[in-house]
Amino acid sequence: MIELNNITYIVEDKGIKKTILDNISIKFEDNCVTAITGQNGSGKSTLTKIIIGIIKPTSGQILYNGVDITNYTIDERVKLGINYAFQQPITFKGMTVKELIDIASNQNNSIPKACEYLSRVGICAKDYIERDFDKTLSGGEQKRIELAIALAQNGNTVIFDEPEAGIDIWSFERLSKIFEKNKSYIVVSHQTKFLSSADKIIVMENGRVTQYGPAKDILKNLKRITCKKVEE
Repeated sequence: MIELNNITYIVEDKGIKKTILDNISIKFEDNCVTAITGQNGSGKSTLTKIIIGIIKPTSGQILYNGVDITNYTIDERVKLGINYAFQQPITFKGMTVKELIDIASNQNNSIPKACEYLSRVGICAKDYIERDFDKTLSGGEQKRIELAIALAQNGNTVIFDEPEAGIDIWSFERLSKIFEKNKSYIVVSHQTKFLSSADKIIVMENGRVTQYGPAKDILKNLKRITCKKVEE
């Protein structure tokens, strides 16, 4: 379980302080798909970057299975089993997709095994397994391959930052099927169809958590709010 206690993140620009995350306390339960949604600039991606260790909070505490990991590095968190897929994938010139999957899974996979990860995210494995993971790939191809690499890491907690970004409709339909029951997933998303596949939803606004609960209840409430705004 990942537990955030009073997480605050403040940045300073030209002497002016701005609060990006404001005193957030929340628990991400084991074996649960938790979606984080909200308007642009609400702090969703910042929150996930703090969980994985890309950003250090200004104040507050992060616990993982009861252990304080607030000051742990990214590598230390990955070794514990926390994995992260970026919103904008990082390319690796001179390294094949197969080599990256091997590194992620920490083993020399057979071609069929490596291809399984690619097939799960909706791409034809044989067309990509020996290709370099570089900028010759389209944005959508990079995104799907990075999702496959995140799955290959075999962590027990996987964080996806807007996995649907740059994904075509056919592949998007398959993304909701990649979740395994024995793992925890934290997914930043705006897509209603994706949110519907979650167990719980966190709604953020202006750096705060404004709603949290079972997906079916939160979605009903979001629909009511949307309808009210349209009527106004």
